[in-house]
Amino acid sequence: MRREFPKNFNPQKETCMREFSTGAARGTDKNKPDYEGYLSPIVLERFSRYMMKHQRQVDGKLRDSDNWQKGIPLDAYMKSMWRHFMDVWFLHRFKAEEGNLNYAQKEALCALMFNVMGYLHELLKTEQPSKNKINWKAFE
Repeated sequence: MRREFPKNFNPQKETCMREFSTGAARGTDKNKPDYEGYLSPIVLERFSRYMMKHQRQVDGKLRDSDNWQKGIPLDAYMKSMWRHFMDVWFLHRFKAEEGNLNYAQKEALCALMFNVMGYLHELLKTEQPSKNKINWKAFE
């Protein structure tokens, strides 16, 4: 997959340094992706539990965790996204009438998240192969 960096990003040309109390020094983290800040560990943990639960197929067999990466048609993702979005919306609107609301909402949101990520994964896979590789020469 392609990693996109900000324009004019070149880690070899960093001039700002950070020095830690231990004496260790590293270049600044400015203009570098902050995955730790962008992602929520509690959401990823809950999503992983959802995926583990749904890893078992109807026939009882356990599918590989990355089975979805083999490819699912965009239309299938879209139809599933709409069904799960409707679940999320319904539970949001009529939450007072749902007995086990918290669990149902989390399941519906994880299902929606799976389909959104799968759809995006398929879009990114279809980009030109050269765009999916890191241009290491840019870092020389």
